[in-house]
Amino acid sequence: MCELFHKFMMGLRDFVKDYFLGFWDYETPKVMVVKNKTLGVIYRGVQFLVITYFIWYVFISEKAYQETETRPESSVYTLMKGTAVHGDDILDTVEYVRPSEGGDVISTILRREVTYDQKQGTCAEHFMVANANCTRDSDCVQGEVDFDGHGRRTGRCVQYYNHTFKTCEIQTWCPIERYAVVREQALVEAINFTVFIRNSIHFPGFKVLRGNIKDISNPKEMRRFLNKCHYDKETEPYCPNFRLGYIAAQAREDFSELCKTGGVIGVFINWNCNLDLDYSYCQPTYSFRRLDLRKDQASSGYYYRFAKYYSREGVESRTLIKAYGIRLDVIVHGHAGKFSPIPTIISTVTAMTSVGICTIICDWIMLTFIDKNEVYSDRKFDEVIKEPTVPKAPELSFINSYGSNHSDLSDGVQL
Repeated sequence: MCELFHKFMMGLRDFVKDYFLGFWDYETPKVMVVKNKTLGVIYRGVQFLVITYFIWYVFISEKAYQETETRPESSVYTLMKGTAVHGDDILDTVEYVRPSEGGDVISTILRREVTYDQKQGTCAEHFMVANANCTRDSDCVQGEVDFDGHGRRTGRCVQYYNHTFKTCEIQTWCPIERYAVVREQALVEAINFTVFIRNSIHFPGFKVLRGNIKDISNPKEMRRFLNKCHYDKETEPYCPNFRLGYIAAQAREDFSELCKTGGVIGVFINWNCNLDLDYSYCQPTYSFRRLDLRKDQASSGYYYRFAKYYSREGVESRTLIKAYGIRLDVIVHGHAGKFSPIPTIISTVTAMTSVGICTIICDWIMLTFIDKNEVYSDRKFDEVIKEPTVPKAPELSFINSYGSNHSDLSDGVQL
């Protein structure tokens, strides 16, 4: 056991020693010209792809030479305009718009379901509510509240209005909505209602403030322009008035279907500004998309309830209104960019460094698929070690004497 431990420690010491000494080695690329057309075509092809990627996508498309700002400050103001005739009534914005003047969310009523003259009292529960049908009082639990129902049960079993069957009696606003509701016709004239959307956006990093309304210095001309114009991508890109019919069409929705079920539509205002150009080119673009899920009937559409309260003969009464409509959510996105030397230098260095990928790829192809006989690898990798110099041995001279006391260097000297 001690011998194995000793060998392990010796091996570990040699490994640490070799790693420590090798850590200080210096590696430098070796220039080697390989006369191989296949490898040359691959090398130039990869170079072309890398250079094209950086020039076309990184610098031209993504503008990597710019300093960017993607979180601007934005303000949205909305206003619905239009008048509709509904039967003998004239409806204005107070009747069908919630809120009448809004921020980034505004809705309009397209269809109403009205329950008139409700009062606090007792009446029969709707027969489609779970466990509401009964034959005797013991079938109804006093004080029980069904959250899918309309009120609190009194414990009595009563006749369901003018029908022969019975349901449990409840304490609530009577008559209940599901029994006495009156469904009105859709407000088809709403297709011509207009939504005024004013948007101001500020890029604090670049100190740039822009708006989506045409810049007209004369107040009278500005009012005349706003009263007559309707947004069009080609002819009126600076008009802030949008017809509801145009919004529904751009969102690929049938307006008559929206009148039945309602819906939520997103109005996306996109500011993509290249501040290297004149600031007048910083213009908004609009897109429209329905936000609620149409496939899921439980969560699709848009409606809400509200009531109008009044007193009749000293008794508090109300008219309950279930309103179906279009809700517009205005969502603003902003992106601005301007030339800056720092991102330009970073992107340029990255591009020049990435060209080295071509050499790595071609070396891998050469050593893996082409160098079958290890001809390239022998020339590719060299190890240079500085060896100590060995001193040369001195040359010896042999002198022959012929009985004299002096030396003759001309004879017998080995040169």
